[in-house]
Amino acid sequence: MSGSTAAYRALRPLLFLTDSEWIHGVSLSLLAAAGANPPGRALLGWAGDDAPTDETEVMGLRFRNRIGLGAGFDKDGLAVRGWAGMGFGFVELGTVTPRPQSGNPRPRLWRLPADAALVNRMGFNNHGASALAHRLWAVRPRLPDGFVVGVNIGRNAGTPEAEVEQDYRDAAAPLVGVADYLVINVSSPNTPGLTTLQDPERLAGLTAAVNEAAPGIPLLVKLSSDLTDADFAAVLAALDPAPVAGLVLSNTTRARSGLRSPLPAGAQEGGLSGAPLAGRTVARVAAARRLSGARFALIASGGVGTALDATRLRTAGADLIQLWTGLVYRGPGLVGETDRAVRRRSGVEGHW
Repeated sequence: MSGSTAAYRALRPLLFLTDSEWIHGVSLSLLAAAGANPPGRALLGWAGDDAPTDETEVMGLRFRNRIGLGAGFDKDGLAVRGWAGMGFGFVELGTVTPRPQSGNPRPRLWRLPADAALVNRMGFNNHGASALAHRLWAVRPRLPDGFVVGVNIGRNAGTPEAEVEQDYRDAAAPLVGVADYLVINVSSPNTPGLTTLQDPERLAGLTAAVNEAAPGIPLLVKLSSDLTDADFAAVLAALDPAPVAGLVLSNTTRARSGLRSPLPAGAQEGGLSGAPLAGRTVARVAAARRLSGARFALIASGGVGTALDATRLRTAGADLIQLWTGLVYRGPGLVGETDRAVRRRSGVEGHW
């Protein structure tokens, strides 16, 4: 166990005494402050266990390593330099919508410690795509080489169904020139009607619209972990001729079976993340690779809490791997642990 992991383990009980969303906000503020100066970035490098460089090219982009931050942790790009300082190879910001929105009422984020899991029903709370674009314009010249910035985009909750496609266009357009890749989020369980956009025909049309609004930027789609095998195969078939470079597999789940933690009041609704998703993420990545070969770049997202989880995902066919809930339970040392494990596996298996 690294020193940073041991330190976080000792501190975690105190952190877990506080409200989940409040401590999340405080953590982002501290990370932003640390990332803004050399001593702070040096401290973050220690906390992230000094993730080494393992350069790889995916979707025509050069990543300094394969471990990234999943969407939802830093929706508005408040701590981009901090994430880079921690040793990540890339970060996925958002989900951002074309217009700012406050999201669902609080409380909307709960810990399930016995399951190393979280339940959230945040509802795309964010400052809007234009605000994020302005922040990225300012920070990009200060980022290290090989640190990739992706942005996850979605629709506003109050947008009429007939105008949803335009919402995605309007979210994508301001990000041209500052985002290295874009992800179309059609799979969050916390925005009513969003998952219906995974209908194969409708999704193919949506990807074409976003590609038109943001030409030249690699475009990915984030799919639900709750799709049936048949529906998943149908979506992949529909996206095969579409202007899509990759898939993010997968979003949170509505399923609650097998949990050991009692569900707090309000947590019956929303998306479950963390360790319970590990097996289904491996299975979904393997299925995508089997069905589509090398057609799509695959970003594995969901249930990565150990180096072994990362190794299994790389073996299943993931090109890149995202962390989120695992950071809450294991701390920033997970970045270096997973990166070293993936490097070892990549050296044996080669690159997809």
